[in-house]
Amino acid sequence: MTVRETLDFSNRCQGAGSRYDILSKLFRRETLAGIKPDPDVDAFLKILGLDICAYTLVGNGMRRGISGGKKRVTTGEMLVVPAKALSLDEISTGLDSSTTLQIVKCLRQSVHVMDGTMVVSLLQPAPGTFELFDDIIPLSESQQLVYQGPRVNLISMFQ
Repeated sequence: MTVRETLDFSNRCQGAGSRYDILSKLFRRETLAGIKPDPDVDAFLKILGLDICAYTLVGNGMRRGISGGKKRVTTGEMLVVPAKALSLDEISTGLDSSTTLQIVKCLRQSVHVMDGTMVVSLLQPAPGTFELFDDIIPLSESQQLVYQGPRVNLISMFQ
């Protein structure tokens, strides 16, 4: 499947329900009318930096597919359906800091708009990315809880 097909499949499997039917009808009507939507409309692909490979096969163990985007596709699969709670582990592995920042901005906006909860694990996020989190739970090297609470109170707690 292509990147776009993978996200579409994930959307249908996660219970998009009637919204999927409406979007399918809209897509069919646009196709029949020769309307090609602006690529910026597909926000998830754009935000995750996957818009340039939307029609490329994801690939698997037997077939080479997209290079360096599988982690972002997996993140996109989780984000295509609004959920009240999500847990995402190591979403930044293999990504540069600017892409990670862009993805975390999207996650933050999604959480605030949906009034949801998201637990995201990151190893040593850049300062700009760190600043986007409301609450944090840093762990020691031995995986012991060091602090849990608002990010803004972390510095004063260690002073």
